[in-house]
Amino acid sequence: MKGLICEFAVESQRMLDTIQYITTQYAAYAWGPWLLCLLLGGGLYFFIRSKFAPFFYLRHGFDLIRGKYDNPNDPGHITHFSALSAAMAGTIGMGNIAGVALAIKIGGPGAIFWMWMTAILGIATKFFTCSLAVMYRGYDDKGELQGGPMYVIREALPKRWHFLASMFAVVGLIGCLPALQSNQLIQIFRDLVMIEQGFLSANEDPFFFNLISGIILAGITGGVIFGGLNRIAGTARILVPVMTAVYLVAVTVALTLNIDAVPGALASIVSDAFTGEAAAGGSLLAVILYGVQRGAYSNEAGMGTESLVHGAAKTNEPIREGLVAMIGPIIDTLIVCTAAALMILIAGSWQSDASQGVTLTANAFSALLGPAGTVVVFICVLCFATTTIFTYSFYGSQCASFVFGTKYINLYRMVFVASIVLIAVISIESAVSMIDGSFALMAIPTMVSAIWLAPRVLDAATIYFAKLDADDDTPPSTGNVKEQLA
Repeated sequence: MKGLICEFAVESQRMLDTIQYITTQYAAYAWGPWLLCLLLGGGLYFFIRSKFAPFFYLRHGFDLIRGKYDNPNDPGHITHFSALSAAMAGTIGMGNIAGVALAIKIGGPGAIFWMWMTAILGIATKFFTCSLAVMYRGYDDKGELQGGPMYVIREALPKRWHFLASMFAVVGLIGCLPALQSNQLIQIFRDLVMIEQGFLSANEDPFFFNLISGIILAGITGGVIFGGLNRIAGTARILVPVMTAVYLVAVTVALTLNIDAVPGALASIVSDAFTGEAAAGGSLLAVILYGVQRGAYSNEAGMGTESLVHGAAKTNEPIREGLVAMIGPIIDTLIVCTAAALMILIAGSWQSDASQGVTLTANAFSALLGPAGTVVVFICVLCFATTTIFTYSFYGSQCASFVFGTKYINLYRMVFVASIVLIAVISIESAVSMIDGSFALMAIPTMVSAIWLAPRVLDAATIYFAKLDADDDTPPSTGNVKEQLA
């Protein structure tokens, strides 16, 4: 029996090594300087082309998420606030807590600067992509209104470009699997609970523990995601605001206690952004590339996933949802990611600590706040990771229904749940590479369609902003935007 277990362990490790090789090669081929040009260049185009107009209406965006203009009779499925909460459930979490640690560990402090740049340009990108997600919604095979890049492409682009819609949906089946979330949630439970409390040895092979934990997490996930978008959004609208507040309060306390070290940490981010000295391999391109990768994963601007849930908002005004979506990168990358980065840099252990991902962040919190810091990170990761997993299940289900039809959504959800078990036992490198490669390919149809249709968003924005300026309290409907712009 012991021999069979040993043989199983050897074969399992061989399989995991193969998965890591395939996923890293997949990410390496998908990402490159050309994708930097598409994401950063596209974001800069949106930024300049709009003449910064949407940025002057951010206050109106906050009024929208407070429900000031909600109309239950508008088409869609969820409120502006629920849409933003669900979208942020997909971004605030592992991309901010584990992703920042990975960015600093591999790309050095300078990678955070390029995460900032991605977020700033991502604000403009989200305005365009999420306005389009409402402007060009389509119907699935059950006759229900849906949004997302594949519907934008199908409804607004010439037929010869419709292959981009299928490309997004097919790649999204992989990209929307909960790779980093499941992997890191189990890692922090193992490292901060089981090993710290003496239930496991740090030298023990984690395979069987990860396998059992993956099965349990898969069961919990299945209990939520089969309830559909309303259950997912309902869970997110409760957990995400509360956990974000708890996380930021803890960070504020830690940074206040170490206020003298904050300027130095910020200076290292800016100075290293243009040298690459702290990056693995010492390459400036590596710093930029990894910063953009982690920034893209953190706020999802240009990836298209955010459009899937914002396209479900109950509104007849595309520009409203674009303004709501703009708030996401401000909170998840410019605020939450920066907070995590400062904690890690001030703790000073990122160069000497052998830990990776979420454990490195937890160690930084522990160094600055003591045991209370570890507890905060663990609770926040538990909530953020689970809500992200739930949101990603909706993203993947939307892709599956577009490719195979709505009758196969539950089958995809079963595959999604089962994937959690596999993802639980693979390495963090495999998990990150799987998502990075898929997100890179998903960005192509999203950005191409958004750049193509940007003039229509600007025309609709001109109409909406003019009427908003004429009556700040009750902006009238602009009517059927698609017909006006046809």
